Amino acid sequence: MRAPKTFEEGMTRLEDILTKMQSEETTLAESVKLYAEAAGLVDYCSRTLDKVSLQIEEIDGRLGAQAARGPEGKDAEEQA
Repeated sequence: MRAPKTFEEGMTRLEDILTKMQSEETTLAESVKLYAEAAGLVDYCSRTLDKVSLQIEEIDGRLGAQAARGPEGKDAEEQA
């Protein structure tokens, strides 16, 4: 299995795998192979979401620090 280039590509492939696994025409052996691929994709997508979550937390932290400084860059306590 090659790693997907994007989160969206990984999710699309997971949806395709789910559809194939639900098909009555898919053999047990094929299902096992698909399951293994899906496990790797779930790991990739989970790690990607974790990275994005950290990025969002960092952005929120910077925005919170800016808000505490106020519009002129002073701390809220200095403004009072």
